[in-house]
Amino acid sequence: MTKSTRRSFLRSSAAAAAGGVVTSALPALPPVHVQGSDQIKIGLVGCGGRGSGAATQALSTKGPVKLVAMGDMFADHLDGALQNLQGEVGKNVDVPAARRFVGFDAIKGVLSTDIDLVILATPPHFRPAHFEAAVAAGKHVFFEKPVAVDAPGVRRVLAANELAKQQRRAVVCGLQRHHQNGYREAIKRVQGGALGRILFARCAWDMGSLWMHPRKQEWSDMEWQLRNWLYFTWLSGDHIVEQHVHNLDVINWALAAHPLKCRGIGGRQVRTDPAFGHIFDHHSVQYQYPGGVWLFSECRQIDHCLNDVSEHLYGADGECHMDGGKWTISGKESWAHDGPNNDPYQTEHDDLFASIRAGKPLNEGQYVAESTLTAIMGRMATYSGKEVTWDQAFNSQDKWGPDKYELGPLPVDPVPMPGRK
Repeated sequence: MTKSTRRSFLRSSAAAAAGGVVTSALPALPPVHVQGSDQIKIGLVGCGGRGSGAATQALSTKGPVKLVAMGDMFADHLDGALQNLQGEVGKNVDVPAARRFVGFDAIKGVLSTDIDLVILATPPHFRPAHFEAAVAAGKHVFFEKPVAVDAPGVRRVLAANELAKQQRRAVVCGLQRHHQNGYREAIKRVQGGALGRILFARCAWDMGSLWMHPRKQEWSDMEWQLRNWLYFTWLSGDHIVEQHVHNLDVINWALAAHPLKCRGIGGRQVRTDPAFGHIFDHHSVQYQYPGGVWLFSECRQIDHCLNDVSEHLYGADGECHMDGGKWTISGKESWAHDGPNNDPYQTEHDDLFASIRAGKPLNEGQYVAESTLTAIMGRMATYSGKEVTWDQAFNSQDKWGPDKYELGPLPVDPVPMPGRK
């Protein structure tokens, strides 16, 4: 992103976030934890597979670290995750019954304990409120992508992230490609001019179907949706936001910009059973970036089709392909990544904890919010069938989710139909 574009984005972010965290109303916090030998205590909110994985990686970093509190909507999720973590990294796990919290307000319990850092890995709908609460409590944060499912949520995250910067709290996100050697080197070369003027780009996350938990008779509407959160836009943002955000983030990163506008098509062609909620099973979006650069983006979750998870950039002097663990540049400059292929999921936690111990906390909140909004504006285009600008997306007042959280009846939103308001 050019300096002028980033400055204007930050100004609009601050203005639009007025309804979010009021930073002046929050107390000043003590300096960041910097003692190199001190133990860093962790709380985990969201005990599914990604939350458990993130906790394992956090507990595998250098220096003394311990998991001391856990929270989840459901006790069976928490108990299962605790058992797995005790088996994998038991010596670093100390979560007695008094520090296990269940329900919609589980995060309050976790944040009330003596923790330094919290991992936020619930369904994305809850990320803005949880992030606000964590920052207000003075905690370092690792949160999964995406960081919101709608524009009001993005604005809340941006406002809270500004406070985290002021308070010198680390904020690292689950866009792990930023910590992967191959991506880092490829993007460095692209931004250094290896491709010349960028002409266009394309990216994809095309794959088969994912998990689904058949509904049990004793589950209310709310519980069924929470346990199958992937398939409800209010919880996941749809798979263009929840999953394809990875690819869109790489393009934003490479171009150092966010898109100006987009148009797209999508639908629900195969995954039509009500058991799969109401999201689409495919999206195809064209994004226009500054300088007339177009990104051709697609994502699909349909079995027995061509799979493709990759990002590609095409310039006047060459091409860059980031595909299946291979990173290459061809044309005027020829290059292929041949160095160590690190585990980015572990490295992102290594980098996070090292930054805390060094007193130089990383902050990745800005670009994960921008990439999340890039995905949201693509969904807005595919759901509506209309062209959507960045400003329209950023300033949108459309909010996804119920007015109150309780286990009980919750009607499923109709499947979006392009061309209908």
